[in-house]
Amino acid sequence: MGRLVQEQTRPRSDAVRGVALQYTSPPTTLTGDAMTDLVLTVQGSARAELAPERATIRFTIATDGPERASVVDAVTATLARVSETLGGRAANGALEAWSIDQVSASAQRPWTNDGTQAPLVHRASATGRAVLDSPDRAAELVDALAADSLVTIDAIEWWLTDSLLAHAQADVRTRAVAEARAKAAVLAAAAGRSDVDAVALADPGMLDGSSLGMGPQPRFEKAMAMAMDAGGPSGFSLRPQPIVIEVAVDGRFIAR
Repeated sequence: MGRLVQEQTRPRSDAVRGVALQYTSPPTTLTGDAMTDLVLTVQGSARAELAPERATIRFTIATDGPERASVVDAVTATLARVSETLGGRAANGALEAWSIDQVSASAQRPWTNDGTQAPLVHRASATGRAVLDSPDRAAELVDALAADSLVTIDAIEWWLTDSLLAHAQADVRTRAVAEARAKAAVLAAAAGRSDVDAVALADPGMLDGSSLGMGPQPRFEKAMAMAMDAGGPSGFSLRPQPIVIEVAVDGRFIAR
């Protein structure tokens, strides 16, 4: 309801005894569309653990001795045996791929504890790898290779094919965005807002533009091998840890 106020300086036609009457309306409250938008900045994250699809075994064939010919012959003979083993498994479909480098030879005179140089020591070596399309077969192949005294297993890598990795990363990103939106919706509801719209999404640290091009990439952890559980065909089984994919996303939302 309006109210009456006195205005002494500008009398109107309805003035009474030199006092003008002026009508003023009550103050207006903004509601609905006129309400100021609420800006929400949140971070969403997601994680996936996947069993490896492939295994790569890396190994070295090497020996040393006083005569060059003998060490080269020993490595060459071992290389032939390993090549036969890997070739046979590949022919049976147990290996997806394999390769062995050519034999290399070197020589050096090591220093003794008394400061003198020992006689020349020759070394011959070759490196190789074998890729398995079934990680379950890794333990058996490791046992077969390591049975030769000149073979050293350098590493076992567990990994995903490109197609599965891309699919998994897309799924984790989608879930990270969904979590960010869910967080924004909770905050908006607490503030009395119901409509939430995304206006910006970015890798962590890039939303304000201060770290353009420097945002962290999705974290991708390759599995590490664990030798456990005696009693398998080779006396033990390899149980790789799952491959972990983690993604975080910063999001900016408008709540109305």
